[in-house]
Amino acid sequence: MKILVAEDEPVSRMTLVAQLKRLGHETVEAKDGLSAWDAFARESVECVITDWMMPGLSGPELCRKIRAGGDRAWAYVLLLTSREGKESFIEGMDAGADEFMSKPFDPQVLRARLHVAHRLLSLESALRLRVASLQKALDEVEQLRGILPICMYCKKIQDGPDAWQAIEGYVSDHTEASFSHGVCPSCYEDVLAPGLVELRGQRTGPSSDDPA
Repeated sequence: MKILVAEDEPVSRMTLVAQLKRLGHETVEAKDGLSAWDAFARESVECVITDWMMPGLSGPELCRKIRAGGDRAWAYVLLLTSREGKESFIEGMDAGADEFMSKPFDPQVLRARLHVAHRLLSLESALRLRVASLQKALDEVEQLRGILPICMYCKKIQDGPDAWQAIEGYVSDHTEASFSHGVCPSCYEDVLAPGLVELRGQRTGPSSDDPA
């Protein structure tokens, strides 16, 4: 993952960044809350690990700005803090944090937290793709709901000032639908069945009882 590390204490930031790189992650560093927000707006990070107490913006304040950020409000936020107690936990969760980690951090705990983050972000990504696919399908349905100029004789659809196209081609060009051809019961009775009866008669020829 690409992870934004917001930590104002240089040694803690360097230690955390080094551990993240050992785990195979790409990092973006910020030395305070305001520069962290600028980096988040500029970089396509998926996860944010932020200290609680920082100049400019605190960790919870940064988290609130991320959650109010529209399209990227889904980013995973891990709040790094030495604070303890139920009140701090509730305050961080109310700000929109996904997870807490105590300072100084345990490398194994960090690895486990990031594993959860990666799994949740993968699910979020799949959900966003599915929503986009459904929206595209709805847009295509809305397009087909409009009034289409169609020839009353050959049933071709006008697809331009002087362009007429078979309905199968028009639907295929404007949607992801494809066609499989079959015969409905009424067409079978009206069109195919009489032809099959006539064909069978031609194959068998006149019977031996017919007069010469």
